[in-house]
Amino acid sequence: MSTQTKPRIVVLISGNGSNLQAIIDAVQTGSLNAEIALVVSNRKGAYGLTRAANAGIPTMTVTLKEFKDAGKTRVDFDLDVAARIKKLLAQSRSNENHSSNGTIAGDTPDLIILAGWMHILSPDFLQQFPPGQIINLHPALPGAFDGAHAIERAFSAYKEGKIQETGVMVHKVIPEVDRGEVVRQEAIPILPDDTLETLEDRIHKIEHRLIVEGAKAILSTSQGSS
Repeated sequence: MSTQTKPRIVVLISGNGSNLQAIIDAVQTGSLNAEIALVVSNRKGAYGLTRAANAGIPTMTVTLKEFKDAGKTRVDFDLDVAARIKKLLAQSRSNENHSSNGTIAGDTPDLIILAGWMHILSPDFLQQFPPGQIINLHPALPGAFDGAHAIERAFSAYKEGKIQETGVMVHKVIPEVDRGEVVRQEAIPILPDDTLETLEDRIHKIEHRLIVEGAKAILSTSQGSS
């Protein structure tokens, strides 16, 4: 990484993008020393794309349906997304100054953040980027409620008397869903007067803080080893 450029982040989203907004805010205030180089959505019309555009961040939309309609596979989709990310980053960096040693920084982002990205990435995608440089935000504690609808499942388990708390974690992405090394985690008690909506609200507020903390942790580690 050039000492003259900020770390480049790519954020993958599928919907509203409230966690993306938390990252944007952290970058704009200087709390997170990085540049959001690209926001990728796998759903057209995702409001997160508007958030990115309002912040002047380049965006890209690629839907799995386009690939399925063309007779292609999920792996084809993943490899295409990875290739497009690299191409767009290479193009943007080619317009910038050379690094201090006279070379141009590569086409690989310093960090990829899955912030509400509703698509399981294949090993083929993960292999296109350095190990440990892709993180995911998941609204559950490690080993609990992997996969989709984690908040709803946790609330149901609470109602059945099985648990008293849930949580949020940021973890490194590996082929096994929500099983990668934990970067940050925080437990959240479920209160007697909680509804699903109030629990979701409290979880989302913690998500917004934890995703920024997780990004800082990964970038500080990678900068320290560069």
